[in-house]
Amino acid sequence: MIEKKDIKLIAVDMDGTLLNNEHLISNENRKAIKEAEETGIHVVISTGRTRITCDDLVNSLGLHAHLITVNGSEIWDEQRELVERQLLELKHIEQMWGLKQKHQTTCWAATVNQVIREDFPKDISTHEWMKFGFDVKDDDVRQLILAELKENPALEITNSSPTNLEINAAGVNKAKALEKVCNRLGITMDNVLALGDSLNDLAMITEAGIGVAMGNAQPFVKESADWVTSSNIEDGVAVAIRKWALK
Repeated sequence: MIEKKDIKLIAVDMDGTLLNNEHLISNENRKAIKEAEETGIHVVISTGRTRITCDDLVNSLGLHAHLITVNGSEIWDEQRELVERQLLELKHIEQMWGLKQKHQTTCWAATVNQVIREDFPKDISTHEWMKFGFDVKDDDVRQLILAELKENPALEITNSSPTNLEINAAGVNKAKALEKVCNRLGITMDNVLALGDSLNDLAMITEAGIGVAMGNAQPFVKESADWVTSSNIEDGVAVAIRKWALK
């Protein structure tokens, strides 16, 4: 039995969670989020995306709450003023770019001003880097890259799909960012309902008062969650909000 909690904040991942397979927010999810906000619950979108790639969708919800982006690298307040930003050092970007070239993988990265894919700048020192990502279909190659990255204690390694790796600065994750938001609001992580589907959601799912995995979540995320809701194409966010947050 899962103990009911006094939910004062709902943290919702985007891709594979809030968004369906067409990368849209369903009417049911919108309705449940609106109802939660109307009862005084803070609804915090907590995503691996940057502001550039999430703003339109987030703004369409009309929320009056904090926003967590780039897996927790950035925290924004209700007015979308930057509260905090944590960067990756250039030497780590160089290491990861070297691994990308060595193994001929697909990659992308998030800087303060843009999302860069494949066409990396010749002078990386002209950018401020927050996240580097690999997409590797070959399991053996992915494990080789992961093993090398794990030797670097300055990196936080997660994923947002079974075939990718997402790398932020050590100590950057959605749970740490949420804890900071909770401190600003005068609540605790015990008051949080967190929903997600991938390893970059795992920390917030395990540290929230109630951690919910999507029906389409990666197996380890499901095993680690308090409860599993329906999938992202079956309004799983709305189902969880109605069960655990709305009276």
